[in-house]
Amino acid sequence: MNYHILTLFPEMVLDGLNTSIIGRAAEKGLLSIEAVNIRDYTKEKHGHVDDTPYGGGAGMVMQAAPVCDAYEALCERIGKRPRVLYMTPQGQTFNQKIAEELAQEEDLVFLCGHYEGIDERALELIVTDYLSVGDYVLTGGELPAMVMIDCISRLVPGVLNNDVSAEIESFHDNLLEYPQYTRPEVYQGMRVPEVLLSGHHKNIETWRRQQSIKRTLERRPDLLEEANLSKKERQYLAELIQEEETAKTETQAQESNGSDRAEAQK
Repeated sequence: MNYHILTLFPEMVLDGLNTSIIGRAAEKGLLSIEAVNIRDYTKEKHGHVDDTPYGGGAGMVMQAAPVCDAYEALCERIGKRPRVLYMTPQGQTFNQKIAEELAQEEDLVFLCGHYEGIDERALELIVTDYLSVGDYVLTGGELPAMVMIDCISRLVPGVLNNDVSAEIESFHDNLLEYPQYTRPEVYQGMRVPEVLLSGHHKNIETWRRQQSIKRTLERRPDLLEEANLSKKERQYLAELIQEEETAKTETQAQESNGSDRAEAQK
């Protein structure tokens, strides 16, 4: 996997990515990360890459020519025209499925905008994918690019010491990850669940799957629509939903009774 990041702040992305697991993977040659400074491709004598927007408005817009020239020079150097991912809140929200698809590529280009964005003509000429990390606005595309690169890299064979980790973490089968515990067995009166100490692998696996389902229902119920569940797990989910609805009904009844008693005391 070769990452090419078109940016105005190459130090920012390189300093952030050349550390920890991703940095070690780069050192081993499992992936490569290069930052292409868009400023190197401006023909403006003062090194400017932006200008005021046509039609007026606040802020500055990155010019099309330096962006396109940086990409074309990259393509000529590597001998191919890889996918270009533009970091923008207008794009499709990045998720694990997209990461899995992108992990199949050999080269990926991340285009990081700044100021009020990039001249639309550059986007139309080179961008293949518009991606977002959420419905909010950042000062530039560098942080979203780093987030996506970190996520995609974990799916590259050999990057994680234990490749199984990438398969069973959050969003595997569209479920959140189960709770994790380590030593000591008791901390501030809180014990590690007995099943994890049993050594019974089948029971542990069942418990973990159930905990993943329960946690997903509590925190991200929207994911359950596409969750990959067995018939027995779907039955377990139905029981959890029924328990949740029963508890909600009982709470509403208690609140109603309390309100009636308060009204009667008046």
